[in-house]
Amino acid sequence: MKPGARIAAAIEVLEQILNRYQPVSMALTDWGKAHRFAGSGDRNAIGGMVYDALRRRSSIAWALGSDTPRALAIGAASSALDLTPEAVIAACDGADHSPEPLTEAERLGLTRPLDEAPDHVKADIPEWLWPEFSAQFGDRAVAEGQAMARRAPADLRVNTLKSTREKVLKALASFGAEPCPISPIGVRVPPPVGAQRTPNLQAEAAFQAGWFEIQDEGSQIAALLSGAGPRKQVLDLCAGAGGKTMALAALMQNTGQLYAYDHDRNQLKPIFERVKRAGVRNLQVLRAGDEAAVDGLGPRFDVVLADAPCTGTGTWRRRPDAKWRVKPEALKARTDEQRTVLKRAAALVKPGGRLVYVTCSVLPEENTGQIARFLEENPAFTAVPAARLWDTASGELPPSADGRSDSLLLTPGRHGTDGFFIAVLSRKA
Repeated sequence: MKPGARIAAAIEVLEQILNRYQPVSMALTDWGKAHRFAGSGDRNAIGGMVYDALRRRSSIAWALGSDTPRALAIGAASSALDLTPEAVIAACDGADHSPEPLTEAERLGLTRPLDEAPDHVKADIPEWLWPEFSAQFGDRAVAEGQAMARRAPADLRVNTLKSTREKVLKALASFGAEPCPISPIGVRVPPPVGAQRTPNLQAEAAFQAGWFEIQDEGSQIAALLSGAGPRKQVLDLCAGAGGKTMALAALMQNTGQLYAYDHDRNQLKPIFERVKRAGVRNLQVLRAGDEAAVDGLGPRFDVVLADAPCTGTGTWRRRPDAKWRVKPEALKARTDEQRTVLKRAAALVKPGGRLVYVTCSVLPEENTGQIARFLEENPAFTAVPAARLWDTASGELPPSADGRSDSLLLTPGRHGTDGFFIAVLSRKA
Protein backbone atom coordinates (compact mmCIF):
# COMPACT_ATOMS: atom_id res chain seq x y z
CA MET A 1 0.00 0.00 0.00
CA LYS A 2 1.14 3.54 -0.76
CA PRO A 3 1.59 5.98 2.15
CA GLY A 4 -1.64 7.78 1.26
CA ALA A 5 -3.63 4.54 1.41
CA ARG A 6 -2.08 3.72 4.79
CA ILE A 7 -3.08 7.13 6.13
CA ALA A 8 -6.63 6.61 4.84
CA ALA A 9 -6.74 3.22 6.53
CA ALA A 10 -5.63 4.75 9.83
CA ILE A 11 -8.44 7.30 9.51
CA GLU A 12 -10.94 4.44 9.09
CA VAL A 13 -9.64 2.64 12.17
CA LEU A 14 -9.58 5.81 14.29
CA GLU A 15 -13.18 6.46 13.25
CA GLN A 16 -14.17 3.13 14.78
CA ILE A 17 -12.19 3.82 17.96
CA LEU A 18 -13.17 7.44 18.60
CA ASN A 19 -16.69 7.60 17.26
CA ARG A 20 -17.90 4.04 17.70
CA TYR A 21 -15.92 3.36 20.90
CA GLN A 22 -14.38 0.14 19.62
CA PRO A 23 -11.26 -1.15 21.42
CA VAL A 24 -8.06 -0.50 19.47
CA SER A 25 -7.06 -4.12 18.99
CA MET A 26 -10.56 -5.05 17.81
CA ALA A 27 -10.76 -2.12 15.40
CA LEU A 28 -7.41 -3.04 13.85
CA THR A 29 -8.35 -6.72 13.61
CA ASP A 30 -11.69 -5.93 11.98
CA TRP A 31 -10.02 -3.62 9.47
CA GLY A 32 -7.51 -6.34 8.57
CA LYS A 33 -10.26 -8.91 8.02
CA ALA A 34 -12.17 -6.52 5.77
CA HIS A 35 -9.02 -5.65 3.76
CA ARG A 36 -7.24 -8.95 3.27
CA PHE A 37 -5.21 -7.53 0.40
CA ALA A 38 -3.17 -5.57 2.95
CA GLY A 39 0.09 -7.30 3.79
CA SER A 40 1.53 -7.73 7.27
CA GLY A 41 3.84 -4.75 6.72
CA ASP A 42 0.87 -2.56 5.85
CA ARG A 43 -1.12 -3.71 8.87
CA ASN A 44 1.88 -3.11 11.12
CA ALA A 45 2.40 0.42 9.76
CA ILE A 46 -1.29 1.27 10.09
CA GLY A 47 -1.36 -0.03 13.65
CA GLY A 48 1.71 2.00 14.56
CA MET A 49 0.11 5.13 13.13
CA VAL A 50 -3.12 4.55 15.05
CA TYR A 51 -1.30 4.02 18.35
CA ASP A 52 0.96 7.03 17.77
CA ALA A 53 -2.09 9.18 17.02
CA LEU A 54 -3.72 8.14 20.28
CA ARG A 55 -0.52 8.63 22.29
CA ARG A 56 -0.22 12.23 21.02
CA ARG A 57 -3.89 12.96 20.52
CA SER A 58 -3.94 16.25 22.42
CA SER A 59 -0.81 17.79 20.88
CA ILE A 60 -1.73 16.69 17.34
CA ALA A 61 -5.24 18.11 17.73
CA TRP A 62 -3.85 21.42 19.02
CA ALA A 63 -1.34 21.69 16.16
CA LEU A 64 -3.84 20.85 13.42
CA GLY A 65 -6.77 22.61 15.03
CA SER A 66 -8.97 19.50 14.99
CA ASP A 67 -9.54 16.28 16.95
CA THR A 68 -11.08 14.33 14.07
CA PRO A 69 -9.76 10.91 12.98
CA ARG A 70 -8.47 12.55 9.80
CA ALA A 71 -6.49 15.20 11.67
CA LEU A 72 -5.02 12.67 14.10
CA ALA A 73 -3.93 10.26 11.36
CA ILE A 74 -2.38 13.05 9.29
CA GLY A 75 -0.61 14.45 12.35
CA ALA A 76 0.84 11.05 13.29
CA ALA A 77 1.81 10.02 9.75
CA SER A 78 5.14 11.82 9.57
CA SER A 79 6.80 9.99 12.48
CA ALA A 80 4.79 6.77 12.17
CA LEU A 81 5.64 6.28 8.49
CA ASP A 82 9.04 8.02 8.65
CA LEU A 83 7.96 10.68 6.16
CA THR A 84 8.79 14.36 5.87
CA PRO A 85 5.86 16.77 6.21
CA GLU A 86 6.20 17.46 2.49
CA ALA A 87 5.88 13.74 1.77
CA VAL A 88 2.72 13.55 3.89
CA ILE A 89 1.24 16.46 1.95
CA ALA A 90 2.12 14.79 -1.35
CA ALA A 91 0.70 11.42 -0.22
CA CYS A 92 -2.72 12.94 0.46
CA ASP A 93 -3.81 13.78 -3.07
CA GLY A 94 -7.22 12.10 -3.20
CA ALA A 95 -6.03 9.45 -5.66
CA ASP A 96 -5.54 5.68 -5.24
CA HIS A 97 -7.52 5.45 -1.97
CA SER A 98 -5.60 8.28 -0.32
CA PRO A 99 -7.24 11.10 1.72
CA GLU A 100 -8.38 14.29 0.08
CA PRO A 101 -5.69 17.01 -0.23
CA LEU A 102 -4.73 18.78 2.96
CA THR A 103 -6.24 22.14 3.86
CA GLU A 104 -3.98 25.09 4.52
CA ALA A 105 -4.54 24.67 8.28
CA GLU A 106 -3.55 21.01 8.09
CA ARG A 107 -0.41 21.84 6.10
CA LEU A 108 0.65 24.42 8.65
CA GLY A 109 -0.23 22.09 11.52
CA LEU A 110 2.29 19.47 10.39
CA THR A 111 5.15 21.76 11.40
CA ARG A 112 3.46 23.94 14.01
CA PRO A 113 5.61 24.13 17.17
CA LEU A 114 4.02 23.52 20.56
CA ASP A 115 5.71 26.49 22.24
CA GLU A 116 2.43 28.32 22.83
CA ALA A 117 0.39 25.24 23.71
CA PRO A 118 -0.86 24.71 27.30
CA ASP A 119 1.32 22.39 29.37
CA HIS A 120 -1.26 19.60 29.44
CA VAL A 121 -1.28 19.69 25.62
CA LYS A 122 2.52 19.55 25.42
CA ALA A 123 2.43 16.58 27.79
CA ASP A 124 -0.53 14.87 26.08
CA ILE A 125 -2.30 14.45 29.42
CA PRO A 126 -6.10 14.83 29.81
CA GLU A 127 -6.84 18.37 30.98
CA TRP A 128 -8.94 17.31 33.98
CA LEU A 129 -6.05 15.18 35.26
CA TRP A 130 -3.33 17.77 34.76
CA PRO A 131 -3.52 19.41 38.24
CA GLU A 132 -2.82 16.10 39.98
CA PHE A 133 -0.25 15.02 37.40
CA SER A 134 1.65 18.31 37.58
CA ALA A 135 1.50 18.30 41.39
CA GLN A 136 3.15 14.89 41.34
CA PHE A 137 6.01 15.76 39.01
CA GLY A 138 6.42 19.54 39.36
CA ASP A 139 8.68 21.07 36.71
CA ARG A 140 9.22 17.59 35.20
CA ALA A 141 5.53 17.06 34.48
CA VAL A 142 5.68 17.96 30.78
CA ALA A 143 8.75 15.76 30.23
CA GLU A 144 7.09 12.85 32.04
CA GLY A 145 3.95 13.24 29.95
CA GLN A 146 5.96 13.33 26.75
CA ALA A 147 7.82 10.17 27.77
CA MET A 148 4.45 8.48 28.24
CA ALA A 149 3.50 9.54 24.70
CA ARG A 150 6.42 7.71 23.08
CA ARG A 151 6.56 4.12 21.91
CA ALA A 152 7.54 1.59 24.56
CA PRO A 153 10.19 -1.11 24.22
CA ALA A 154 9.41 -4.78 24.72
CA ASP A 155 10.76 -5.79 28.13
CA LEU A 156 11.30 -9.46 28.88
CA ARG A 157 11.93 -11.28 32.16
CA VAL A 158 14.34 -14.18 31.95
CA ASN A 159 12.82 -17.31 33.48
CA THR A 160 15.68 -18.41 35.71
CA LEU A 161 14.02 -21.79 36.21
CA LYS A 162 14.94 -22.61 32.62
CA SER A 163 17.49 -20.18 31.23
CA THR A 164 19.93 -17.32 31.79
CA ARG A 165 20.05 -13.76 30.57
CA GLU A 166 23.07 -14.58 28.41
CA LYS A 167 21.15 -17.32 26.60
CA VAL A 168 18.12 -15.12 26.02
CA LEU A 169 20.26 -12.24 24.75
CA LYS A 170 21.94 -14.59 22.28
CA ALA A 171 18.60 -16.06 21.14
CA LEU A 172 17.17 -12.58 20.48
CA ALA A 173 20.30 -10.87 19.17
CA SER A 174 18.69 -10.32 15.76
CA PHE A 175 16.08 -8.07 17.41
CA GLY A 176 18.71 -5.81 18.99
CA ALA A 177 18.09 -7.24 22.46
CA GLU A 178 20.11 -5.75 25.31
CA PRO A 179 20.12 -6.04 29.12
CA CYS A 180 17.57 -3.93 30.98
CA PRO A 181 19.37 -1.13 32.84
CA ILE A 182 17.95 -1.93 36.31
CA SER A 183 16.57 -5.47 36.52
CA PRO A 184 19.28 -8.16 36.61
CA ILE A 185 16.87 -10.60 34.97
CA GLY A 186 15.55 -8.20 32.33
CA VAL A 187 16.11 -8.06 28.58
CA ARG A 188 14.95 -5.16 26.42
CA VAL A 189 14.06 -5.12 22.73
CA PRO A 190 13.91 -1.52 21.46
CA PRO A 191 10.64 -0.21 20.00
CA PRO A 192 10.23 -0.07 16.22
CA VAL A 193 11.03 3.20 14.49
CA GLY A 194 8.64 4.60 11.91
CA ALA A 195 6.97 1.83 9.93
CA GLN A 196 9.37 -0.88 11.11
CA ARG A 197 7.76 -4.19 12.00
CA THR A 198 6.94 -4.89 15.63
CA PRO A 199 8.71 -8.16 16.50
CA ASN A 200 6.47 -11.10 17.36
CA LEU A 201 8.55 -12.34 20.26
CA GLN A 202 5.95 -14.87 21.37
CA ALA A 203 6.55 -16.78 18.12
CA GLU A 204 10.21 -17.30 19.01
CA ALA A 205 11.40 -20.77 19.99
CA ALA A 206 12.95 -19.37 23.19
CA PHE A 207 9.56 -18.06 24.31
CA GLN A 208 7.80 -21.34 23.51
CA ALA A 209 10.49 -23.16 25.49
CA GLY A 210 9.75 -20.99 28.53
CA TRP A 211 13.05 -19.11 28.56
CA PHE A 212 11.42 -15.73 29.04
CA GLU A 213 8.14 -13.94 29.70
CA ILE A 214 7.07 -10.55 28.34
CA GLN A 215 7.05 -8.32 31.42
CA ASP A 216 7.87 -4.65 31.87
CA GLU A 217 11.02 -3.93 33.84
CA GLY A 218 8.99 -2.06 36.46
CA SER A 219 6.93 -5.16 37.14
CA GLN A 220 10.13 -7.21 37.43
CA ILE A 221 11.49 -4.75 40.00
CA ALA A 222 8.30 -5.12 42.06
CA ALA A 223 8.82 -8.88 42.25
CA LEU A 224 12.53 -8.48 43.09
CA LEU A 225 11.69 -6.16 46.00
CA SER A 226 9.00 -8.46 47.38
CA GLY A 227 11.25 -10.64 49.51
CA ALA A 228 9.90 -13.85 47.95
CA GLY A 229 12.48 -16.62 48.13
CA PRO A 230 13.04 -20.35 48.63
CA ARG A 231 10.79 -22.23 51.07
CA LYS A 232 8.58 -19.24 51.82
CA GLN A 233 4.79 -18.94 51.83
CA VAL A 234 3.77 -16.36 49.23
CA LEU A 235 0.42 -15.09 47.94
CA ASP A 236 -0.16 -13.12 44.74
CA LEU A 237 -3.50 -11.61 45.73
CA CYS A 238 -4.39 -9.85 42.46
CA ALA A 239 -2.66 -12.24 40.08
CA GLY A 240 -4.37 -11.22 36.83
CA ALA A 241 -2.77 -13.10 33.95
CA GLY A 242 0.07 -14.29 36.20
CA GLY A 243 3.09 -12.25 35.10
CA LYS A 244 4.25 -11.43 38.62
CA THR A 245 3.18 -14.90 39.81
CA MET A 246 5.68 -16.49 37.43
CA ALA A 247 8.37 -14.05 38.60
CA LEU A 248 7.69 -14.98 42.24
CA ALA A 249 7.87 -18.69 41.44
CA ALA A 250 11.30 -18.24 39.86
CA LEU A 251 12.55 -16.29 42.89
CA MET A 252 11.28 -19.13 45.11
CA GLN A 253 13.17 -21.66 42.93
CA ASN A 254 10.07 -23.87 42.81
CA THR A 255 10.17 -24.42 46.59
CA GLY A 256 7.83 -23.34 49.38
CA GLN A 257 4.21 -22.67 48.51
CA LEU A 258 2.92 -20.03 46.14
CA TYR A 259 -0.76 -19.14 45.80
CA ALA A 260 -2.39 -17.10 43.04
CA TYR A 261 -5.81 -15.50 43.31
CA ASP A 262 -7.86 -13.04 41.31
CA HIS A 263 -11.51 -12.08 41.52
CA ASP A 264 -11.89 -12.22 37.72
CA ARG A 265 -11.89 -15.68 36.14
CA ASN A 266 -11.21 -14.33 32.66
CA GLN A 267 -8.22 -12.34 33.89
CA LEU A 268 -6.80 -15.45 35.58
CA LYS A 269 -7.33 -17.81 32.65
CA PRO A 270 -3.92 -17.32 30.90
CA ILE A 271 -2.02 -18.33 34.03
CA PHE A 272 -2.48 -22.06 33.42
CA GLU A 273 -0.68 -22.05 30.07
CA ARG A 274 2.05 -19.88 31.56
CA VAL A 275 2.61 -22.35 34.38
CA LYS A 276 3.24 -25.17 31.91
CA ARG A 277 5.57 -23.16 29.72
CA ALA A 278 7.58 -21.77 32.65
CA GLY A 279 7.97 -25.11 34.44
CA VAL A 280 6.43 -23.85 37.68
CA ARG A 281 5.68 -26.61 40.22
CA ASN A 282 5.04 -24.85 43.55
CA LEU A 283 1.89 -22.92 42.58
CA GLN A 284 -1.67 -23.41 43.71
CA VAL A 285 -4.22 -21.37 41.74
CA LEU A 286 -7.21 -20.52 43.91
CA ARG A 287 -10.70 -20.41 42.48
CA ALA A 288 -11.38 -16.99 40.99
CA GLY A 289 -13.81 -14.89 43.01
CA ASP A 290 -13.85 -17.22 46.03
CA GLU A 291 -13.09 -14.56 48.64
CA ALA A 292 -13.99 -16.85 51.52
CA ALA A 293 -11.32 -19.34 50.47
CA VAL A 294 -8.68 -16.61 50.33
CA ASP A 295 -9.65 -15.11 53.69
CA GLY A 296 -9.72 -18.61 55.16
CA LEU A 297 -6.00 -19.03 54.53
CA GLY A 298 -5.37 -16.73 57.46
CA PRO A 299 -2.20 -14.82 58.41
CA ARG A 300 0.26 -17.46 57.23
CA PHE A 301 2.19 -15.64 54.52
CA ASP A 302 5.75 -14.37 54.50
CA VAL A 303 4.85 -12.23 51.48
CA VAL A 304 1.51 -10.99 50.17
CA LEU A 305 1.81 -9.17 46.86
CA ALA A 306 -1.17 -6.94 46.11
CA ASP A 307 -1.04 -5.55 42.58
CA ALA A 308 -4.15 -3.49 43.16
CA PRO A 309 -6.67 -2.40 40.50
CA CYS A 310 -5.93 1.15 39.39
CA THR A 311 -6.46 3.69 36.63
CA GLY A 312 -3.51 2.30 34.67
CA THR A 313 -1.97 5.74 34.12
CA GLY A 314 1.47 4.15 34.10
CA THR A 315 0.65 1.96 31.09
CA TRP A 316 -0.37 4.73 28.70
CA ARG A 317 2.60 4.08 26.39
CA ARG A 318 1.11 0.66 25.63
CA ARG A 319 -2.60 1.45 26.07
CA PRO A 320 -2.96 5.03 24.82
CA ASP A 321 -6.71 4.76 24.20
CA ALA A 322 -7.19 4.30 27.97
CA LYS A 323 -5.60 7.71 28.55
CA TRP A 324 -8.54 9.50 26.97
CA ARG A 325 -11.22 7.22 28.41
CA VAL A 326 -10.34 7.43 32.10
CA LYS A 327 -12.81 9.60 34.03
CA PRO A 328 -12.82 11.18 37.51
CA GLU A 329 -15.41 8.66 38.69
CA ALA A 330 -13.10 5.82 37.64
CA LEU A 331 -10.37 7.20 39.88
CA LYS A 332 -12.80 7.25 42.81
CA ALA A 333 -13.89 3.66 42.11
CA ARG A 334 -10.30 2.41 41.89
CA THR A 335 -9.25 4.03 45.17
CA ASP A 336 -12.19 2.40 46.95
CA GLU A 337 -11.16 -0.99 45.54
CA GLN A 338 -7.57 -0.42 46.61
CA ARG A 339 -8.59 0.14 50.22
CA THR A 340 -10.51 -3.15 50.13
CA VAL A 341 -7.52 -4.99 48.68
CA LEU A 342 -5.15 -3.55 51.27
CA LYS A 343 -7.45 -4.56 54.11
CA ARG A 344 -7.71 -8.14 52.80
CA ALA A 345 -3.97 -8.38 52.18
CA ALA A 346 -3.06 -7.13 55.67
CA ALA A 347 -5.12 -9.87 57.31
CA LEU A 348 -3.09 -12.53 55.47
CA VAL A 349 0.42 -11.37 56.41
CA LYS A 350 1.98 -13.24 59.29
CA PRO A 351 3.91 -11.39 62.04
CA GLY A 352 7.29 -10.47 60.59
CA GLY A 353 5.98 -10.85 57.03
CA ARG A 354 5.63 -8.34 54.21
CA LEU A 355 2.76 -6.72 52.36
CA VAL A 356 3.89 -5.46 48.94
CA TYR A 357 1.48 -2.91 47.47
CA VAL A 358 1.85 -2.28 43.74
CA THR A 359 -0.03 -0.23 41.16
CA CYS A 360 0.63 0.63 37.53
CA SER A 361 -0.39 4.21 38.29
CA VAL A 362 1.58 7.42 38.78
CA LEU A 363 -1.17 9.29 40.67
CA PRO A 364 -0.46 9.99 44.36
CA GLU A 365 -4.08 9.39 45.35
CA GLU A 366 -3.68 5.75 44.33
CA ASN A 367 -0.17 5.39 45.71
CA THR A 368 1.37 7.35 48.55
CA GLY A 369 -2.08 8.57 49.62
CA GLN A 370 -3.32 5.01 50.01
CA ILE A 371 -0.22 3.94 51.94
CA ALA A 372 -0.38 6.92 54.30
CA ARG A 373 -4.02 6.14 55.08
CA PHE A 374 -3.28 2.43 55.55
CA LEU A 375 -0.34 2.99 57.92
CA GLU A 376 -2.40 5.40 60.00
CA GLU A 377 -5.13 2.77 60.38
CA ASN A 378 -2.74 -0.20 60.80
CA PRO A 379 0.03 0.63 63.30
CA ALA A 380 1.30 -2.98 63.18
CA PHE A 381 2.80 -2.20 59.75
CA THR A 382 5.74 0.02 58.87
CA ALA A 383 7.13 1.08 55.48
CA VAL A 384 10.49 -0.35 54.46
CA PRO A 385 12.71 1.81 52.21
CA ALA A 386 13.05 0.21 48.80
CA ALA A 387 16.81 0.82 48.63
CA ARG A 388 17.27 -1.31 51.77
CA LEU A 389 15.60 -4.27 50.06
CA TRP A 390 17.50 -4.11 46.78
CA ASP A 391 20.33 -6.54 46.07
CA THR A 392 23.21 -4.14 45.49
CA ALA A 393 25.07 -6.87 43.62
CA SER A 394 22.71 -5.98 40.78
CA GLY A 395 23.77 -2.33 40.89
CA GLU A 396 22.23 0.68 42.58
CA LEU A 397 18.47 1.13 42.67
CA PRO A 398 17.68 4.53 41.08
CA PRO A 399 15.86 7.06 43.28
CA SER A 400 12.09 7.32 43.23
CA ALA A 401 10.58 9.74 40.71
CA ASP A 402 8.72 11.52 43.53
CA GLY A 403 11.84 11.94 45.68
CA ARG A 404 10.58 9.68 48.49
CA SER A 405 12.65 6.94 50.12
CA ASP A 406 9.90 4.94 51.84
CA SER A 407 8.39 3.81 48.52
CA LEU A 408 9.42 3.64 44.86
CA LEU A 409 7.75 5.39 41.93
CA LEU A 410 9.09 4.29 38.54
CA THR A 411 8.28 6.29 35.41
CA PRO A 412 9.09 6.24 31.68
CA GLY A 413 10.82 9.61 31.91
CA ARG A 414 13.10 8.84 34.86
CA HIS A 415 13.61 5.08 34.62
CA GLY A 416 12.56 3.96 31.13
CA THR A 417 9.92 1.63 32.63
CA ASP A 418 6.16 1.84 32.61
CA GLY A 419 4.76 3.85 35.48
CA PHE A 420 4.86 1.65 38.60
CA PHE A 421 4.44 2.33 42.29
CA ILE A 422 5.88 -0.10 44.85
CA ALA A 423 5.54 0.09 48.63
CA VAL A 424 6.84 -2.66 50.91
CA LEU A 425 5.20 -2.78 54.34
CA SER A 426 6.55 -4.97 57.15
CA ARG A 427 4.28 -6.38 59.84
CA LYS A 428 5.81 -6.22 63.30
CA ALA A 429 6.90 -9.58 64.65
